[in-house]
Amino acid sequence: MAHKPWHTWAKRLLTLLFVVLIPALLYMLVRNLDWNEVRQSLVAYTPGTLAIGLGLALCSYLTFASYDLLARAYTGHHLPARQVLPVAFVCYAFNLNFTTWVGGVALRYRLYGRLGLDTATITRILTLGLLTNWMGYLLLAGTVFALRLVKVPERWAVGATGLQMIGVLMLVIALAYLLACGFAKRRTWHVRDHEITLPSLRLALCQVALGASNWALMAALIYWLLPGDLFYPSILGVLLISCVAGVVAHIPAGLGVLEAVFLALLHGQLGQGSLIAALLGYRTLYYLMPLVLALVTYLVLEKRARAMRNTA
Repeated sequence: MAHKPWHTWAKRLLTLLFVVLIPALLYMLVRNLDWNEVRQSLVAYTPGTLAIGLGLALCSYLTFASYDLLARAYTGHHLPARQVLPVAFVCYAFNLNFTTWVGGVALRYRLYGRLGLDTATITRILTLGLLTNWMGYLLLAGTVFALRLVKVPERWAVGATGLQMIGVLMLVIALAYLLACGFAKRRTWHVRDHEITLPSLRLALCQVALGASNWALMAALIYWLLPGDLFYPSILGVLLISCVAGVVAHIPAGLGVLEAVFLALLHGQLGQGSLIAALLGYRTLYYLMPLVLALVTYLVLEKRARAMRNTA
C-alpha cells in the first residue's frame, strides 16, 4: 500500500487541531459573556443600519459574481450576463454555507452544464474564480500585514514581526502573478488533462482589484455593525486571518472560527457582547439572508432548465 505524502497527514493533523481547539477557545472566551449585553446590542440596531448592512452584503455578492464575468472574457464563452450572474450568486451563497465542494464546485458544474457549457470551460471558469479571490486576498492581506495594521496579542505565537514577514511574502506572490501575466513568454501549461493559460495583464489587474474589493466589502459590513470608533484596517486584518483559519478547519460557514478569532484578537478593544452581536448580525446579513434568496434563485434556474429541455 502506497504511503500518503507527509503534507496530507500534516493537513489532517492541522484540521483536527482546529476542530478541537476552536470549541475550547470559544468556551473559554464566552463562558463569562454577558448575554444580556448581546441582546441589547442586537435590539439597538436600527432598520436603517440593517438596510445599509444588507446593501454592503449585496454589493459584495455582486462583486464576487463579477468574477464569472471575468471568466467569460477569459474563456470566450457567450452566455449573457443575465445568466452568468444568477449562477455565480447561487454558487457563492451555497459555497459560504455548505463548503466549496458543494457550492463552488458541484453546483457550478451542474448549473453551467445545463446552460450548455462543456466541462473544460467550466473548469477554467472555476480556476479563474479561485485565482481572482485569492490573488485579491494576497494583495490586500499582504498590505495590511506588512504595514502592521493588525494589533497582535503579545502571547500570539506568530508575533507582529512574523505576521509582517508573511504579509511581505503575500505581496511578493501577488506581484509575481501579475508579472507572469504581463511578461511571461510561455503562457500555456498542461497539467494532467487540464490546460492552464495565463490571462492577460489587464485581466489579471481586474482579478486583483475585484478580489480585493470583495474582501474589503466583507470587512466593511462587520465594521459597520460594530460600535465605537474602531480602526477599519484592523477589522479587515482580523477578518482576513479568520478566513484562512476557516479554510484550514474545513468547518461549513466557518462556524465558531470567525467568532473565536475576532474575540481573541479584539479582546479588550470593545465589549464582548457588542462584538458577538455584530458577528451575529454579520452572519444573518451575509450568510443566511442571501442563502434564502439563493435557494429561490436556484429553484427558478432549475425550472428554466427543465423548460429548456422540454422544448428542445
